[in-house]
Amino acid sequence: MRLSCLQENLARGLSIVGRAVASRSTLPITQNVLLTTEQSMLKISATNLEIAMTTWVGAQVEEEGSITVPARLLGEFVTSLPPERIDIEVTSQPVGLNIKCVRFESNISGTVADDFPPIPTVEDGIAGKIDAGMLREAISRVAFAAATEDSRPVLTGVKTEISGGDFKFAAADGFRLAVYSGKLAEPLAEDIDFLIPSRALNEINRLLGSQQKAVEFMVTPSNSHALFKVEDVEVVSSLIAGNFPNYNQLIPQSHTTRAVLKSDEFLRATRTAAIFARDGSGIIRLQMSGGEEDAPGQLMVSARAEELGDNQGEIAANVEGEDSKIAFNSKYLTDVLDVLSGNDVALEISSPSSPGVIKPVEGDEYVHVVMPMFVQW
Repeated sequence: MRLSCLQENLARGLSIVGRAVASRSTLPITQNVLLTTEQSMLKISATNLEIAMTTWVGAQVEEEGSITVPARLLGEFVTSLPPERIDIEVTSQPVGLNIKCVRFESNISGTVADDFPPIPTVEDGIAGKIDAGMLREAISRVAFAAATEDSRPVLTGVKTEISGGDFKFAAADGFRLAVYSGKLAEPLAEDIDFLIPSRALNEINRLLGSQQKAVEFMVTPSNSHALFKVEDVEVVSSLIAGNFPNYNQLIPQSHTTRAVLKSDEFLRATRTAAIFARDGSGIIRLQMSGGEEDAPGQLMVSARAEELGDNQGEIAANVEGEDSKIAFNSKYLTDVLDVLSGNDVALEISSPSSPGVIKPVEGDEYVHVVMPMFVQW
């Protein structure tokens, strides 16, 4: 393989696929990137066996070929080079890369491409398109609620249900549940559902940036892999096998108290209380009370740490129903208010021991359920 390309293009390509490089693995070669010439371009791929990323870099290819080299070393070296033309050539004795850029030259040891794990291909299956902005919002409002520990693998994924032109994302970690409903750019001919790792969706979200073009996706007939195309990057993710909990049963259908308030004020009060909640088991107490006659109601946000002190703040709120109180984990409360920043939100509860519901006042595309914490009032 012999080719030349621009330093900034190669550095960008390596940084993109670098997100899929295994940080620690029992298979050391997954810490490499695969370089291949394809259709007069340089194809760069990486995989950690759960997710694979591939991107293409414009190049002047003089000789076809392929090789795999350590991702971190190559990425750091290319980034350090001046923004000039880079000449790359594969050496056979020893196997590696010779890289030249102006007055810089290096030799990086590599491995033959045949030793690299095969990148999964998704060439046939159910294909669709989704608006980039809607996908960005759906991922940011749902993926954070998925579990991060692998004790229950199904909870580390995002349940995706597609019916006609509608889709739903749902994630839960046993303490909270987030559900987002949206529309596809084009309806699908048949309904599908699958469980995709939340880590894969977060990587896709990072790639979306300010993209306006609809994102193409495809799911294999066996529900083993899903492919997402974001501009000049392809992301292939393994799908999770298993049954996701019936989340519809977890969403309360009624409430006795409903408070409507500004999410930014709620978030500020919650973050302030969280400073004290850190040393108080992460508990934030919420007390809602209605106003008298034409006066608005209020939400009191408080937290205390036995040996350090306490904090309380009041927020104006339109409270419907009876006065009530509930306690939540500070992290779960700040997480959801953070993604709803800038919106008026509704907090709905039925009792101190029942799940609370937080959702935007406008629209019905998003609902977030948080389990309460049991405290002595």
